[in-house]
Amino acid sequence: MDVRVLGSTGIRVSRLCLGTMSFGDAADEATSEALYRRAREAGVNFFDCANVYSAGRAEEILGRLIAPERSQVVVTTKVGFPMGSDPNARGLSRRHILTSVEESLRRLRTDRVDVLFVHTFDPETPIEETLRVLDDLVRQGKALHVGVSNWAAWQIALALGASRCHHWGAFSCVQPMYSLAKRQAEVEILPLCQAEQLGVITYSPLGGGLLSGAYGRSRAPENGRLVKNRMYKARYAGDGYVDLADRFAALAREVGVHPATLAVAWVAAHPAVTAPILGARSVEQLLPSLAAAEWTLSSEVYARVAALAPTPPLATDRAEEQKGVAYSGSSETYH
Repeated sequence: MDVRVLGSTGIRVSRLCLGTMSFGDAADEATSEALYRRAREAGVNFFDCANVYSAGRAEEILGRLIAPERSQVVVTTKVGFPMGSDPNARGLSRRHILTSVEESLRRLRTDRVDVLFVHTFDPETPIEETLRVLDDLVRQGKALHVGVSNWAAWQIALALGASRCHHWGAFSCVQPMYSLAKRQAEVEILPLCQAEQLGVITYSPLGGGLLSGAYGRSRAPENGRLVKNRMYKARYAGDGYVDLADRFAALAREVGVHPATLAVAWVAAHPAVTAPILGARSVEQLLPSLAAAEWTLSSEVYARVAALAPTPPLATDRAEEQKGVAYSGSSETYH
């Protein structure tokens, strides 16, 4: 499998990353190990985790699996979402981050994570407090790099500026939601990452399974996340998503490729994306996504896929300028 450098970190990671949200939950320990082994056989050296996945169980399983080859794999984890009923077991305060990281390192059986992500924005904690403790962890070697997930572009930019102002270690990687069904990251997050040379590992390239070929107006699995999981049902609610699933599956059939392969390859083809994160409950489910690493997506098919879903409007809404309608000096076109 091809490798890419993760932003400006110098770390070389596989073109695809295996997510471990299913570990210890939809995938039991034996299945989780099978997923890990199959990914390693395919050349994956990049594994994404979070303390909140299966309430810490995913970190425990991943920690056991990576122990014999820790120096050969790149591992991330996250902090921010609630880890229990304790009101302080959440957020991005200094107290919670330090406590959480120590617990994550213990579960992962390692002395460091390659990237520590803040998993959510905490409006009750000043960004400077969060950034200062992240810098301390980098200086201590417990987190080699720090990243951010689920923040808006303006929040990321604000943090980058504060880190530079105070000479703290800055975010070097961003983890946004991105798929054909969810393209908001194209507006500001991905351009920001390109401008600042940030690594990008995107989650949900299949849109929670929407683009896997299993969903459509006349079909849906009995136990899929879009059927059973309240969060995913809300995220992809509406007939427009079902119609997109049908049109996307039809295009995949025409091209002669599995829908999951096409969906992952399309996300991976964006120039800002370092590696899409793959999720699966079984090896059988993982295989077509892994196949994206070996399948060549032409520019023509890329454009046809993109045309299936609306391109989100520019942040400034001045789309006419991209169509060659420039300011002519007339007051009629100035504003």
